[in-house]
Amino acid sequence: MPSTVTPLRVNQAITALDCSGVIACPTEAVWGLSCDPVDEMAVERLLQLKHRSPSKGLILVAADVAQLSALFDALPRPQYAKLTLSWPGPTTWLVPHRGLVPHWIHGDHDTVAIRVSSHPVVRALCWAWGGPLVSTSANPAHCQPPVELFQVRRYFANRLDYILPGAVGDSDRPTTIRDLNSDRIIRS
Repeated sequence: MPSTVTPLRVNQAITALDCSGVIACPTEAVWGLSCDPVDEMAVERLLQLKHRSPSKGLILVAADVAQLSALFDALPRPQYAKLTLSWPGPTTWLVPHRGLVPHWIHGDHDTVAIRVSSHPVVRALCWAWGGPLVSTSANPAHCQPPVELFQVRRYFANRLDYILPGAVGDSDRPTTIRDLNSDRIIRS
């Protein structure tokens, strides 16, 4: 873990997540908001903070492939290989959810957005959590995604339950989003 991300700080973030909290943490390119993906109340609060429609869906981020393994059971080997070759890293894939994730995560889609992060803070957080977390940029709709902590504080002031310190990664833009079935780039 980076020197600013101590086990104590990760544990404080986990405590906030356990209490239906919404936290901020640095990711590959921008600051993100995270919460427990199976806690509907936490997800609703995150969506309200962002002024984001639940129909759009959210990204699940994990520390390693095993944390998302239930979604891979029905994938053909070439598709699974495509995923694992791109991770850990800044590629988010849309994969069929097959009813395995709550509707408040996949929104109006037959797919769910997933990523195995390469960012050490995100990975430490997901390992400590023991599974994937929601990850979305820490900005209200129609505002610039923050690359500095002061921007997160400006957007959300004291409405977050915890901020896990660190610095964003080297990527110059939010992660690429690709559809696994068509290989089409949704966001570059």
